[in-house]
Amino acid sequence: MTRIIKNKRIVDDPWRIVTLAGGETPESVEVPETRAIVPLSVWLARKDEILARGEPAGVWLDAHEGPEAIAADLAHFALIAVNFPKFSDGRGYSTARLLRERHGYSGELRAIGDVLQDQLYFMKRCGFDAYAVRADKDIAAALAGLEEFPESYQAAADQPLPLFRRRSA
Repeated sequence: MTRIIKNKRIVDDPWRIVTLAGGETPESVEVPETRAIVPLSVWLARKDEILARGEPAGVWLDAHEGPEAIAADLAHFALIAVNFPKFSDGRGYSTARLLRERHGYSGELRAIGDVLQDQLYFMKRCGFDAYAVRADKDIAAALAGLEEFPESYQAAADQPLPLFRRRSA
């Protein structure tokens, strides 16, 4: 079983990520009967079928896919994953903040893809609470990245008040 960081702990991941292989379409890809995180295109094509299973639903957004595409369906998702196709692609940070702050999503928000230790603290600030660290990296070492800075000055998804407001309160 795959291990992830969730709520500042390393845990077994009960979810399976569904991807489209060459030649597969959203209508033809096999969606497992267990907890599955499906691509946005599969969700849009097979939403009724996925919901009818009775299992918690999960969807993943690629870097070029914004949260507007699923805004009306947020109540259906136990988990939303945001794919980081490469370390230097920062679009997922914006997606996370929009999901948390504009759309009010309160379920699990997971970073997947090219996720490295150096990113975790900043991902947490944007609203992520779960991380699928790249398989070739040490997940225990990455966990330490969440506590790299003891205090933050700016307001963000994880702390809506800036430090000067917290100190004056």
